[in-house]
Amino acid sequence: MYVENWVALGLGGNMGNRLQNIGKAQMLIAQQVGEIVKVSALYQTAAWGHTDQPDFLNQAIIVKTPFTPKMLLNKCLYIEKQLGRRRDIPWGPRTIDIDILLYNDSIIDKESLQIPHPYMQNRRFVLQPLADIAPNYRHPQHRKSLKELLVACPDTLPVLPFYP
Repeated sequence: MYVENWVALGLGGNMGNRLQNIGKAQMLIAQQVGEIVKVSALYQTAAWGHTDQPDFLNQAIIVKTPFTPKMLLNKCLYIEKQLGRRRDIPWGPRTIDIDILLYNDSIIDKESLQIPHPYMQNRRFVLQPLADIAPNYRHPQHRKSLKELLVACPDTLPVLPFYP
């Protein structure tokens, strides 16, 4: 039986050709994960956490997928590896980062996987593109829309539209 799940993914990177890397990630997601049904604008953002590094390009996408959350995580990690992702420094520079932000209305709290993404409500670079494409979606834990979470977000780092 084919089950279709609604998934929000966050894409970002700050190494190499950032725009090309996000494009390649989208292509591989479409091939290996499922149909991309919505795509946010691109945003240039200052690095969060480990701040002494180049600016990131960030984007959010909505994907229809038949995969379970664990299978989806493995596919995202595999795509990151295909695109040269290395995990040397926490919150450090990367060619691509693919975060599972939302999976239907699921709440998963395991050591290897947390959905909704546990920090999304505190990161403007996640909320802005996600609110672009799903502003009225209600966060399953906070019970606020993404638009409301964006307004209340404590993160003050700039999130600027990027025009290639």
